[in-house]
Parts: sequence; structure tokens; C-alpha cells
Amino acid sequence: MPNLTQHSTSISFAERENRNKHKSAVLWFTGLSASGKSTLAMATQRELFNRGIQVTVLDGDNVRHGLNAGLGFSNEDRDENLRRIAEVSRLFAETGMIVLTSFISPFERNRELAQTIIEPLNFFQVYIKVSLNIAEERDPKGLYKMAHSGEINDFTGVGSPFEEPEDADLVIENDAQSVEAGVDQIISFLQEKGIIS
Repeated sequence: MPNLTQHSTSISFAERENRNKHKSAVLWFTGLSASGKSTLAMATQRELFNRGIQVTVLDGDNVRHGLNAGLGFSNEDRDENLRRIAEVSRLFAETGMIVLTSFISPFERNRELAQTIIEPLNFFQVYIKVSLNIAEERDPKGLYKMAHSGEINDFTGVGSPFEEPEDADLVIENDAQSVEAGVDQIISFLQEKGIIS
């Protein structure tokens, strides 16, 4: 865009990693509503924080109360919601943080765009996988019930598809396992990837 200049940071990634004693990364949690994305993101945040790691969570509901309050739920607005989240995630990762995002992001195009925006920084897609039946049984907000009754149109899993990731970096089968088991998987994954020690 004319009249805009992108400024380079005066602090290198190496300096940030040296101070933080860990690398930055974005973990893009995707999955059906009520799959446990937010629960796992918050529990992982606590575990990482307790280990002295710079970490934050960007959660779908929280972001829509603030940054993206003006967006609705049309396909265009959903796409823009996720594009903005990817941009914000990149900004956080550039400061050396581990960013845990918790968004349904049902379409492959959304996840691919997020990866394109965030790379070459560390980007990992984490699929929180549950069956639709389990998600509907959990349904803490009553959204599936409203979708089936026609109160919500184009709800993911009911009136709109969820495109299962075929190339997720980590898949967490979350139908029945404990939150602690899911957090352990995420921590082990980050250690294997050399993000944390």
C-alpha cells in the first residue's frame, strides 16, 4: 500500500530465544465446536507458564468480543476473522511467544492461509479430533441444539461442513481422554520439535 513502510525489528529472533530460553511458535488448534480446543489451549497455557515459558492463548469467543466484534458469521466474515487471527498470531510469535489459537477453522483454505501468513515462523496445525456425536453430547453452549432447531444457520458440523485436516502436525484424539493426557501430548510435541526443552 502507498505511504506505508514496514519497519524491521531491532531485536533479533536469536536474542529473543536466548532470553526466553525457548523458540516461538503458533499452534493452530482446529476442530469441531465442543471438541475441547479451548479447554486444552487454556490448560496447555497454564502448564507452559508454570515452566517459565512466554505463552498466550487466542480464543474464538474472546477475540470476537474485542478485535473482531464487528464481524458476523457469513463465509466472508469467518474468513476475515481467521485472517486477522493469523496476522495477530504472527505478531505475537515475532516477539518470541508461543501462541495457542483455538478456532474451529473448518475449511482447509483458512488453515492454509494462516500457515502462509505465519510462516516462516514455526506453525503447527493441531487437530483436536472428536466424533460429531461426542461434540453434540458435550455441547456446553447448546449450539448444536440450536442448529438442529433452525435457530443457527450454517453451523459447522450441522449445516456447514468441517473439512478434516489431512496434514495436521499433531492429532489429539479427544473423545474420551483426560485434559491432562492432551496437555502431555502437546508438551511432548513441543519438546520433539525443539520449541521447548
